[in-house]
Amino acid sequence: MISDESTPKKRRTTQHIGAAGELLVQYQLLKLGVDSARLTTDAGIDLVVYAPATGAATTVQVKTVERATPAGGTGRSAIGWNFPHDTPAQLLAFCSLEQDRVWLLTAEEAREVAQQRSPKNVRRLYWYTDLTTPQRDGVPLLQTDMASYLLSARAQHLFPS
Repeated sequence: MISDESTPKKRRTTQHIGAAGELLVQYQLLKLGVDSARLTTDAGIDLVVYAPATGAATTVQVKTVERATPAGGTGRSAIGWNFPHDTPAQLLAFCSLEQDRVWLLTAEEAREVAQQRSPKNVRRLYWYTDLTTPQRDGVPLLQTDMASYLLSARAQHLFPS
């Protein structure tokens, strides 16, 4: 069925966005020959990834944003995710649906790189996506700083086949 402008658009829920992020991680892993499985429980672990060479199973919590937004509502374009300081997962996958990108960090790396920590032990990792400004202006992270964490760059090391 082809929709026209008179057909109302359905809004994506946070469940849709989260599921899309999990599937994006699985898709990118499959393209690299790495198997994974989604979990149906909501206990802070979304995927289990199997590394054939070691026989190890690794747990992953997936955090997803649909698109970049202006920092503070009016600032530079940024993407960011909240995650629990005490995540039960070994790895965190940070997804941007708009960019079809996944960054993969160990829980320890994510805690070290995250810029904020709330009194309720929630961490915030974010970076600016606007790469047109060469000056950092005190910005802790730009998207280019995170290139080495892309799933495509880390999967072979983390999940040897």
